[in-house]
Amino acid sequence: MASKILIVDDAAFMRMMIKDILTKNGYEVVAEAADGVQAVEKYKELHPDLVTMDITMPEMDGITALKEIKKHDPNAKVIMCSAMGQQAMVIDAIQAGAKDFIVKPFQADRVLEAIQKTIG
Repeated sequence: MASKILIVDDAAFMRMMIKDILTKNGYEVVAEAADGVQAVEKYKELHPDLVTMDITMPEMDGITALKEIKKHDPNAKVIMCSAMGQQAMVIDAIQAGAKDFIVKPFQADRVLEAIQKTIG
């Protein structure tokens, strides 16, 4: 069975890039969200196997959304996505429970490696 993934990023083209990588490799993208508030709502509704979460977003940032999702489901698997130069935020994200992080611009093999490692 294909792993169900929720993609969270405020940039539509970034969501499209990740979705393209995932669907070509047999993953099912069950939903997309443009900010942390939507991410938390969609997580609670759909219970995906994995979330890719941008760090910098309007409404609610990725780290806050990660913490909210973890409160709801301590076993949630979340991979953070960040641009170069956000190392401090990445450390915060890992401490908040993120399983891994991918740096933008995305390399398809790195995205897949992080997901395979996280889902197991």
